[in-house]
Amino acid sequence: MLEIIYRDEYLIAINKPHGLLVHRSSIAADASEFALQLLRDQIGQKVNPAHRIDRKTGGILLFAFNKPVEIAMQQQFMENQVHKKYLAVVRGHTPDTEDIDYALRKENGTLQDAFTRYTTLKRAELDVPLGAHPTSRYSLVEAVPTTGRMHQLRKHFSHIFHPIVGDRTHGCNKQNKLFKEKWEMETMLLHASYLNFTHPITGENVTIHASIQPEFARAMQLMGW
Repeated sequence: MLEIIYRDEYLIAINKPHGLLVHRSSIAADASEFALQLLRDQIGQKVNPAHRIDRKTGGILLFAFNKPVEIAMQQQFMENQVHKKYLAVVRGHTPDTEDIDYALRKENGTLQDAFTRYTTLKRAELDVPLGAHPTSRYSLVEAVPTTGRMHQLRKHFSHIFHPIVGDRTHGCNKQNKLFKEKWEMETMLLHASYLNFTHPITGENVTIHASIQPEFARAMQLMGW
C-alpha cells in the first residue's frame, strides 16, 4: 500500500519507497512493480506523473488526475518554479553550507547549467575503518536544487567528493560495499522531502512534506542522529 501524503481533486502525491520505478521502462526490464500502476490500482483512478524521481530515490512523487493539470505541473517543473528539498547521507564531513555551480552534460554532449545549494544538518564519525582511514565520516545534508537536471544531486555531490551513500553509478564503491557487508544496506540514501508550488487550478500555495523511509531511518540510527 502506497503512502498518500497529499490529495485533492486535481493532484495526488505519494511517499515513494526507494527502489520503486515511477513507470514501466525499457531500461529496467527487471522491475515488476511501478508506482504509476500501483497507485492507479490502489485508488481506482487513472493518474499520470507530473514529474520524475530516480528509481533509487525515495520521497515525494506527484501525479495529476487529468491531462491539462499534468501538462501545467510539468511546465512548472521544467521552468524551475517548483521549490524542492532533499535529504541525503553523504561520505565525509561537508561544510556548513555550500553552493555547487557545476554544469552537467546531457547524453547528446550538450552542457546544461546546474545549481545546487546545500546545508549540513548533522555529522557523524563512526569507529569503522574504511580504506586507509581508521574511522568513517558522514554528513546529513539538506539539498536544494534550483535546476532539475538528470541525476543532478548525485552528480553534484560526487563532483565535490562527498558522494551519496548507496549511489552505485556516481558514488564510492568502497563506501557502498561497506554498507552492504557490514549493515546489509544497499539503499541509496537520497530522499525527496519537500515540494512547494502554486496549484495550477486554484492558484493556492501548496506545500508537501514526506517523512523518511525505514532504511533511511535505519541509516540515521546507525549514525546516532
